[in-house]
Amino acid sequence: MGAKLRVYKRRIRSVTATKKITKAMEMIAASRVVKAQRQVAASTPYASELTRAVTAVATGSNTQHPLTTEAEQPSRAALLLITSDRGLAGGYSSNVLKAGEQLTERLKAEGKEVDAYIVGRKGVSYYSFRERKVVESWTGFTDNPTYADAKAIAAPLIAAVQQDTAEGGVDELHIVTTEFISMMTQTAIDDRLLPLSLDKAAQESEETSKDEILPLFDFEPSAEDVLDALLPRYVESRIYNALLQAAASKHAATRRAMKSATDNAEELIKSLSRLANEARQAEITQEISEIVGGASALADATAGSD
Repeated sequence: MGAKLRVYKRRIRSVTATKKITKAMEMIAASRVVKAQRQVAASTPYASELTRAVTAVATGSNTQHPLTTEAEQPSRAALLLITSDRGLAGGYSSNVLKAGEQLTERLKAEGKEVDAYIVGRKGVSYYSFRERKVVESWTGFTDNPTYADAKAIAAPLIAAVQQDTAEGGVDELHIVTTEFISMMTQTAIDDRLLPLSLDKAAQESEETSKDEILPLFDFEPSAEDVLDALLPRYVESRIYNALLQAAASKHAATRRAMKSATDNAEELIKSLSRLANEARQAEITQEISEIVGGASALADATAGSD
């Protein structure tokens, strides 16, 4: 076997092994994205009803609550950035980081300082490489987040919103994540969670009229106590839903990236096989030529001796 043919065969074996890995990863991601979709669908009704309840309390009373009251001159904002712990997902994490950069620039242009809270090793590495300060970070669960993870993330964020900016608190809470639209489409988005935008929340919960809300609810012991109890749950549910959306988006992006890698491996194997066949054919042709040449030389030598 010629040297060129051995090189082609070695490369074919290597690409075939890689194809098996990418195909397996594609199948794993496909199974995980289905589970993540179900979790997103299951969490949506709770988040919607909780948003409706919070909106009802906030619009149905005159209570000034720190989680629903706009600061007169907001000077500091918290940014929660949800990325992935792992790669091999195409442009998934880079799209979120790009959206985070755009939001950061917009907030700074408004004269606000930005405190970064990061979910996922990709985001942590991005900020660490650029030597940027991160207030708090969480890793290790982005592929399969739980409600306990959402609570752990929400706690310091709510505390920061409730704290005075002079003591290190923030006036606003923004989140950057990836919205799962379909298996082929996932979009990086940014949203302001706090202070709660009543107009937007009312639109999401389909409660647009204060006159419709007031007769439906009595607040015991008080509207402020109800908000104290509901708003942390609201933030937790929104963060949990965002984590699930991000997980589903990441698995879909991984599936798509691994399918593309598998298809490319198949095309490369076909190309290498064609080159290997050509090299083998050239070797056979050369061997036949050598045999024919040797036989002809032998015949000439025999004829000369006669």
